[in-house]
Amino acid sequence: MNNFSLKDISPSGYFSKAVYLDSAFVLTAPEMPITNELMKAISEWGFSEVFSDGEPCESYSADTEQPGNEMVKADPSTIGDLDKIQQADAFYVSFQKYVKTLFAFLPIKTEMDFNPVAEKIKSVCDYVRDHRRFLMRTQWLTNPVQEENQLVSHTTRSTIIALIIGTNLKLQPYRLIELGVAALFHEAGMIKLPQENFTSKRTLTEQERKLLYAHPVLGFNLLKSFDFPLVICLGALEHHERENGTGYPQRKTGDKISLYAKIIAVACSYEAILSNRSYKDAKDGHTGILELLKNEGKQYDDTIVRALVFSLSLYPIGLYVLLSNGKKGQVVDVNPENPRFPIVEVFGELMPNGKNKAIQTSADDCSIVRPLTPAEIKG
Repeated sequence: MNNFSLKDISPSGYFSKAVYLDSAFVLTAPEMPITNELMKAISEWGFSEVFSDGEPCESYSADTEQPGNEMVKADPSTIGDLDKIQQADAFYVSFQKYVKTLFAFLPIKTEMDFNPVAEKIKSVCDYVRDHRRFLMRTQWLTNPVQEENQLVSHTTRSTIIALIIGTNLKLQPYRLIELGVAALFHEAGMIKLPQENFTSKRTLTEQERKLLYAHPVLGFNLLKSFDFPLVICLGALEHHERENGTGYPQRKTGDKISLYAKIIAVACSYEAILSNRSYKDAKDGHTGILELLKNEGKQYDDTIVRALVFSLSLYPIGLYVLLSNGKKGQVVDVNPENPRFPIVEVFGELMPNGKNKAIQTSADDCSIVRPLTPAEIKG
């Protein structure tokens, strides 16, 4: 793969093959121009070059697509909305970079100003509110986490999911910001522990397990030392509590658990189901939703679980599915009246503007049969 300096790329130009930010992150497909906005965003992330097996060209032609672009072609539903999903990708990368930088300095900080953090979360709230359906279709939220820094990825994804739930619950703007800050710092106590304690494939010793169970208290104490609002500190302290009293560290039940902690508990659990861990493989979003709906042992607040389902649908936004007519597609939006029948873009059925046709699934006409397997998606 060849590298290309940003200063040598013509704005609004094209490449004959996909352009990458690194070995895995796709910036553009051949049919998408390298816009000024995208180049500015790349520079703001701290990058000065991009990579591609193709060559710069002034205009796009279908003839420029060459073999070897499987990673882009595996997602045909994004052709119509590729620019919006591309922007959502950029937003996610920017937010994750913020989380990574924050966590890098957190162990050595003795004080922290709440206001800049709140302003950052406000911008995240605004983006989630306005672009949720594109954000949930990015590779960062549809693919299992593969990277080494699971704590950063888990925090980034869980915060976004928590804000989606909070938005569905119609929390007031200031409460959404509080929820977002609590989610951002809910695993802050983990930073005080040896990393192998939560990434090791081996069985933890009794002492290591006790340390792991202490991370909500460590996080609470850290946030208190920063003079963060108590409701935010409690969100970090109680996010592992469960409705039936089986959680930790205080074995609280039901209404004794704070609202933010209840929301973060569902968001974290859903994110964990979708992620690879040292002890388990990732599951698809539909399986994750079903597991939370079962609510075995009544661990989660039913209202919070329903809010997640109505925010993403029973077949969550971003999921690739097989339809009852034999077609394949991707869930692109919810049906606010019935989470069982979301809106799906159908592969191979184009509208006059060239975009994939979107249909409202239903019990009587065309319904979702099941999620596609990774092999079926790539095929």
